[in-house]
Amino acid sequence: MPVRVLLVDDEPLVRAGLRAVLEAQPDIEVAGEAADGAAVIPLVRQLRPDVVAMDVRMPLMDGIEATRALLRTVPEPPKILVVTTFENDEYVYEALRAGADGFLLKRARPAEIVHAVRLIAEGDSLLFPASVRQLAAEYGDGGGNRAARAELERARLTDREGEVLRLMARGLSNAEIAGRLVVGTETVKSHVSAVLAKLGARDRTQAVITAYESGFVAPG
Repeated sequence: MPVRVLLVDDEPLVRAGLRAVLEAQPDIEVAGEAADGAAVIPLVRQLRPDVVAMDVRMPLMDGIEATRALLRTVPEPPKILVVTTFENDEYVYEALRAGADGFLLKRARPAEIVHAVRLIAEGDSLLFPASVRQLAAEYGDGGGNRAARAELERARLTDREGEVLRLMARGLSNAEIAGRLVVGTETVKSHVSAVLAKLGARDRTQAVITAYESGFVAPG
């Protein structure tokens, strides 16, 4: 089954460009388009996309609020890929904090756009880990976020789970973590699932942000 994508951006040219790039791939299908975050929830319910590629800044409802609303109201929501003009942007970090699974620059090359959609859909690796680290270093409270620290303490991760979380924060995929720890991929998947469940994290991105904001992993 192809990965179904909903495009959300107030600029028609951006939507047209993304559509052209994505629909050239045999395993990706553009399910629909919207010009503002306010239209996301009804379209997600109607179209059931796997990924929402969403502009972070829009006039009526921006990508941050649309992400919060979508995750709050839609059972089994799709993955959310924030599309932005500026990489080092507090809006991007707030969108990731709100539950977005990753972000993509509007100036990205076609191959990078396709890779981002596939990676977000698969969910077994962190998209642009160095950029997430940079955002966390600038906007992540320097490891002093009390809520994140309390969340990590409540999680009571085992030593191996903590090791897996640190490798996740470096952007390693399940296969790469398995190679590093000399264990099977299925074992790593079990550890990753346990980390996400214990942290109450929707995905790897949220777990890694908690790791950075709690000071468990240094973003530098």
